[in-house]
Amino acid sequence: MIEILSCSEMAEADRRAPAEGVAGEMLMEAAGRAVAEAALARWPQARRVLVLAGPGNNGGDGYVAARRLAESGRTVAVAALAPVEALRGDAAVMAARWSGPTLPIGEAGPVDFDLVVDALFGAGLARPLAGVAAHAIGRAADSGLPVLAVDVPSGLNGDTGAAAGAVLPATLTVTFVRLKPGHLLYPGRALCGEVVLADIGMPGSVVAGVGARTFLNRPALWRTAFPEPNPQGHKYDRGHVLVWSGPEFATGAARLAALGAARGGAGAVTLAGPAAALRVHAAHVSAIMLRPAARPDDLHAILAGRRFAIAIVGPGAGDGVEAATDAALAGAAACVLDADVFTAFADRPNALRDRIAERPARPVVVTPHEGEFGRLFGQGGPAGSKLDRAREAARRLGATVVLKGPDTVVASPDGRAAIADNAPPWLATAGAGDTLAGFCAGLLAQGMPAFEAATAAVWLHGEAAREVGPGLIADDLPGALPAVLRRFQSTVAEGGDSQP
Repeated sequence: MIEILSCSEMAEADRRAPAEGVAGEMLMEAAGRAVAEAALARWPQARRVLVLAGPGNNGGDGYVAARRLAESGRTVAVAALAPVEALRGDAAVMAARWSGPTLPIGEAGPVDFDLVVDALFGAGLARPLAGVAAHAIGRAADSGLPVLAVDVPSGLNGDTGAAAGAVLPATLTVTFVRLKPGHLLYPGRALCGEVVLADIGMPGSVVAGVGARTFLNRPALWRTAFPEPNPQGHKYDRGHVLVWSGPEFATGAARLAALGAARGGAGAVTLAGPAAALRVHAAHVSAIMLRPAARPDDLHAILAGRRFAIAIVGPGAGDGVEAATDAALAGAAACVLDADVFTAFADRPNALRDRIAERPARPVVVTPHEGEFGRLFGQGGPAGSKLDRAREAARRLGATVVLKGPDTVVASPDGRAAIADNAPPWLATAGAGDTLAGFCAGLLAQGMPAFEAATAAVWLHGEAAREVGPGLIADDLPGALPAVLRRFQSTVAEGGDSQP
């Protein structure tokens, strides 16, 4: 279940479900049951439960959960934002089935309970909470009690992971059918706490019919495109990567990218740059080849033929990076652009776009972090959520965009996007992004399509960091990749999916 549904896509799935024999009442009953089961499993000692019920379907889920929890022997009260007689549709049906105590939300104090179930508002809320609703979540937050959120914490925008006002942070969030972007994009991911995705009987055909274009970054998304070496092949069948090196006292980033490309599966990797820089590289590498290039313009001649499958430009590139970028984009190789490229083209995204547009159909992947993204696009950059901005940037540039961070988004010019959730916090370290550029280039060199190569590289990058653990430095990442690849290949051979 790797599709991620926006709020409008989820609403469309709900609308289509009855035509497939699944009524909204059935879905709501299943959702409330899933909430109650999660509460009982996570907090078996909680005997007194307060359910905050909103005026819509989220509140309807809450009434079902209240009934199920009461049937399990818990003492349950519903604090309702709207009178029961004001409810409509399936929510009204579920409220009518609740026979326990219901009181106005302003009269309910969480101090007398062990657990709060937040069923006020779901993922579609796009306005700040106000009045008694805001007061109620404030009291719940101040109580220190565990909070189980239904769908999303009240106040959180399910599409963006942001909030216009106050949000009730959850210890556990139970959502349904598919994840929403707000479960994965920060700050939403932190506000949701642990997320449980419950199957409530929505037919897979309904989800497929919605046509989701956003995905959770898992091997199921890209494993069919993952390269397998030819048993009778040779190193150049797996592609040759060229990495442009900066000056002698800034060689580390390019070297990390080169090592990442080699570990990522490229059959050969060459570092090209000034002779003084190559002498430094020579003291550190054995499997990586070295090629003198006194000036960035020399890359034109080096890349003129078809020997190189991929060029990486940007890590530690320093002065001359724009000329090196021009040479790479003018050549026959696919390109991974990172780091100093975004400084060279600061506030000039159209200049970079035009150079990319002049190329034949050879892929370009750009890998900025948030600061570099802002530097490239300046004041007129894409707006909205991280997902929206990455998607719009990919469309504008005509390149696959990897917008890095703890919730890295990969976006393709064709509209597909993936959100990663497997990067541990210790991956935020100098040089990690250079290694990621190398991983991506190594997969591209073997013929993997750009979107699939970028998503695979991001997932493998996160898994390599988890393999190393706390204390990670970027130098550790290439060496950690073989263990990750062994587990991945073993799982694929068994017909399964590798998960964090």
